[in-house]
Amino acid sequence: MRWRSPKMFAALLLATTLLIGGCGNSGSNNNSKAPDNAGNNGGTNAAQNTENAMDTSPITFTFFGADASPNWNNMQDDVGKLITEKTGVTINAEYDVGSGGGDQKVAMMAASGEVPDIIFAKGSLSKLVDAGLIIDLTDLIDQHAPNIKKIYSENMNRLKYSNEDQAIYELPTNVGVDQQYFDAGGGFEIQQRVLKELGYPQVRTVQDFENVLKQYVEKHPTTDGQPTIPLTLNADDWRIMISVTNPAFLATGAPDDGEYYVNPETYEAMLHYKRSEEKEYFRWLNHMYNEGLLDKDTFVQKDDQYKAKIASGRVLGLIDQEWGYQDAENALKTAGKDAYTYAHFPVTLTEEYKDHSFQSAGVDGYGIAITTACKDPVRAIQFLDWMSSDEGQVLRNWGIDGKHYTVDGNGTREIPTEIQERKVNDSTNFTKESGIGLYLTLGGRYGDGVKDSTGNYYTTNFPEQIIAGYTAAEKETLAAYQATTWKDLFPQESDFPAKEWGALYNMPVPTDGDYQVIYQKTQDIIRKKIPEAVLAKTTDFDKIYDDFLADLDKAGAKKMEAEYTELVKARVALFTGKDIQ
Repeated sequence: MRWRSPKMFAALLLATTLLIGGCGNSGSNNNSKAPDNAGNNGGTNAAQNTENAMDTSPITFTFFGADASPNWNNMQDDVGKLITEKTGVTINAEYDVGSGGGDQKVAMMAASGEVPDIIFAKGSLSKLVDAGLIIDLTDLIDQHAPNIKKIYSENMNRLKYSNEDQAIYELPTNVGVDQQYFDAGGGFEIQQRVLKELGYPQVRTVQDFENVLKQYVEKHPTTDGQPTIPLTLNADDWRIMISVTNPAFLATGAPDDGEYYVNPETYEAMLHYKRSEEKEYFRWLNHMYNEGLLDKDTFVQKDDQYKAKIASGRVLGLIDQEWGYQDAENALKTAGKDAYTYAHFPVTLTEEYKDHSFQSAGVDGYGIAITTACKDPVRAIQFLDWMSSDEGQVLRNWGIDGKHYTVDGNGTREIPTEIQERKVNDSTNFTKESGIGLYLTLGGRYGDGVKDSTGNYYTTNFPEQIIAGYTAAEKETLAAYQATTWKDLFPQESDFPAKEWGALYNMPVPTDGDYQVIYQKTQDIIRKKIPEAVLAKTTDFDKIYDDFLADLDKAGAKKMEAEYTELVKARVALFTGKDIQ
């Protein structure tokens, strides 16, 4: 199936011209080669790469990030200053500040042709690719990026765009290569103080979860003079997926494949809402609402209102990812209310299901791309390659040696107690000052659990450091459940086979033709009908949900699902080499 835009041919010609010609305002030498910071030969270009040092003259790249970055400090933090000192690069960054995950901004870029030099477009990259605005990184990586080649190595096939277009348009950077998860940040959450007062009850099913919230709110109808909220969800724009609709498949034994469920044997895809198990999950949410346990403002509150409620300490339970409410939880810690923070549980509809949060998708994900607006793509890839070096990765993850971490006599990196306390209890200010964690998308990287040539972990997310970062209340809760980290309570990666199709949220889909029209229609229906079903009278739930499914098919869902199925099969073939019929 060919759905790619003919504009791509012009883009490829333009990219070739740019590689021969001179991003930014540097006047740099375009024949310069990146040094091998990882200590590897970098393939056939090793001699050139070691012979010619990377140009470090001042240059500014414009950048857009589709995720919000509220702590961004214009590279005036410790890490940012050192990056500029080492590379000569200053990033003039703009981050999405709305609730759309960058979708609207990227769509405007695709329509206008006005793009920054470098972009993290999240799930909207295909719009820019089809508009001819993203360059192929294949040759740039081969000639100028030994560190990037080292990181992705045998997984380079997974970086290719599609079977039909095997260009590399982005480096997946939102998840590290060979990532091992040592902690859980999702699931169903309950405040530590609630669990402690109730004697740390079992929390395995939605009924268990409901019982805990109901018992506690009956004993404590108010919190600090305000009404106690048993459960609130975040349904502001795209966040409805994270807090309302995605939990439906996780609680019913399916992995996260975005808006679809993929049959692991036939690779056939359907909108996950059509699974009968999920109807029962939404029936439970409807029950929670009618019992007065689900916040009546769930579907009208904005993200900041959601976080403000959490920061007040009066919300007993959540169903969310920690990054979605972390600012509010940090405010609780800063206020000395660590007992009001949240424990994580792999709650499912009944005990027959397993939470698939940790099923592996392999090397795949959102990433960083260079656009046709960049006047010096060689310098840009050299910058991304330095950020991908061991030195760049340690700087991005750990900070500065002697300031944010120390190295003991055995060569082990350690975070001083006072720094660790600031990371836990004053994280917002610490991040703005240090810059640690603000530059993770700007380069390839290894994931948690991978060690560098010194025998230290690349990241600070390893068991000992994670445990050190827990509050006293978290440690008390974990001990009560005979666990050392939240992940200990969840099914592990080894319980599931790796998904052959990778991370489907990152799979290119048609940006022209009927697919996008149908997809938007179904999304409009979902975002209208799911709240309607949850907020309905109990007796009306079945009719509303059944009408919802019928409306999806009337909007063309079956045609869209069939098209998506073919894309999934093609992706499995690309990733695995299987002959998929």
